[in-house]
Amino acid sequence: MRYALLMHYREPAEGEISEEAIAEAMEAFGAYGRALEQAGVLLSADVLQPTAATTTVTRREGVLRVQDGPFAETKEALAGVFVLDVSDLDAAIGWAEKCPGAQWGVIEVRPTATAFVDGRWTR
Repeated sequence: MRYALLMHYREPAEGEISEEAIAEAMEAFGAYGRALEQAGVLLSADVLQPTAATTTVTRREGVLRVQDGPFAETKEALAGVFVLDVSDLDAAIGWAEKCPGAQWGVIEVRPTATAFVDGRWTR
């Protein structure tokens, strides 16, 4: 079963986190990604750029609207996504618990409803 681990946490201000702490986090996420790969459960992983790099797109009543920045103001932002293929919710929670981002943010565990794989939609 496919689950998305959605990492949410407060975005730090420029310079708020030391280079040493950034290097430690990158190593921790590298180890986590390798563990997911070795277990054969990782389908994809992306850490997102800050919300300042965001562009939102909407189409209402035939009108395209493109805006800089996130649509909603929030204290925590979506920071990254890991998509896993595991046996059940308990397995997904087990991997979410090991995610380095769980130490400073929230990991939302959500089963996927459908997936576009190899040119077609699957459930």
